[in-house]
Amino acid sequence: MKQGSIFEDKAHEPLASRLRPQTLAQVYGQQHLLAKGKILRELITQDKVSSMILWGPPGVGKTTLAQVIAKHTKAGFISFSAVTSGIKEIKKIMQEAEANTAYGQKTIVFVDEIHRFNKAQQDAFLPFVENGSIILIGATTENPSFEINSALLSRLKVFVLQQLTKEDLTALLQHACQVGFAKALDVSPELLTQIAIFSDGDARTALNTLEMLVDNGEVDTTGKLTVNADLLHQILGEKTLKYDKNGEDHYNLISALHKSMRNSDVDAAVYWLSRMLAGGEDPLYIARRLLRFASEDIGLADNNALNLAVNVFQTCQFIGMPECNVHLTQAVIYLALAPKSNAVYRATTKVTKDVKNTLNEPVPLQIRNGTTKLMKELGYGKDYQLAHFVPDKLTTMQTMPPSLQGHTYYEPTTQGNEARIKKRLEQIKAWHRMHDSNND
Repeated sequence: MKQGSIFEDKAHEPLASRLRPQTLAQVYGQQHLLAKGKILRELITQDKVSSMILWGPPGVGKTTLAQVIAKHTKAGFISFSAVTSGIKEIKKIMQEAEANTAYGQKTIVFVDEIHRFNKAQQDAFLPFVENGSIILIGATTENPSFEINSALLSRLKVFVLQQLTKEDLTALLQHACQVGFAKALDVSPELLTQIAIFSDGDARTALNTLEMLVDNGEVDTTGKLTVNADLLHQILGEKTLKYDKNGEDHYNLISALHKSMRNSDVDAAVYWLSRMLAGGEDPLYIARRLLRFASEDIGLADNNALNLAVNVFQTCQFIGMPECNVHLTQAVIYLALAPKSNAVYRATTKVTKDVKNTLNEPVPLQIRNGTTKLMKELGYGKDYQLAHFVPDKLTTMQTMPPSLQGHTYYEPTTQGNEARIKKRLEQIKAWHRMHDSNND
């Protein structure tokens, strides 16, 4: 006799597919877009959808929203995936949509994973979006600013979908227990919370995990689900960090590390460093960023910051991961707690502007080397003043091009060592004010 199943007749379909919402009321999360009065909800309910991008992490409802739009709209609805479609398929669909326009029929084209299309494929949509032949809805997990052509992106409204909260996922799982199987399940709230936390904002992961536990656990005649600790550990296990070394998370996390150190928040800096290392980031990439930080954000306020960063970079080259994690942590802690100054960075930025405007400015004759008889006859090195030969080790000789005299680039702060440097610089300027005027 064939063993019975607690699944409904569509047992071959994954739970996430069986429970895919058909209406806005069935959608969990995204209230910043779908609550009453919010723009996306109004566009859908009034059937006034315009071309858009649905951007968000996996499992938050991008495809679901597209299908809900399909249910609400009177327009024709075509859905295809960027993974399996090429320019030939795109052009065929566009021609059909353009033909429908002649009969007053709107066509919505939904493209899943639109970021996988190359520039030529994306360009194929542009004229049809522009002339109104289609309403394009693209779904992507990647930042549209980087992955969608600017010409096409400028004609699309971007809606950002957020990860579902633990509460959203718990409510979804409770709903699944009541309607997702042949009979209602009795699952402990603690287990549902564990699944929600494990799923990290991803509804698909949450439902797939619940289904796996039901499939491998024990369900008694009353619908009570029992899952032993070993099975739970096997299925939940250790959560793998979502981290794409070539994607937006890469830039978001290094930004978080840099800005935490700049803000002298040592604990946050250590956390973001550990997140990057746990996600598989190249330790040498992190070490290079620390080298930059040591001069950009600390500079002369603490000269040892750069020394330490160089030493840690070399250590990472010598021993690699996982051993070098402690050296990177040491550097991050030091840099976060060091006095901060961006005076060196600001000097670099300010002088770069002058350099662009004075690329052909001649070097003053007095600081050129007169190494030949002709050079000396032309005035090279004439009136040069050697600072070592005077008591104050300072001279009135001008070393800046005449057009740039008086331009100031380095302005030290009072942080750390720069307080001493600032005092020395003020003494030098005061000497020049006294002696340069006397020299005139």
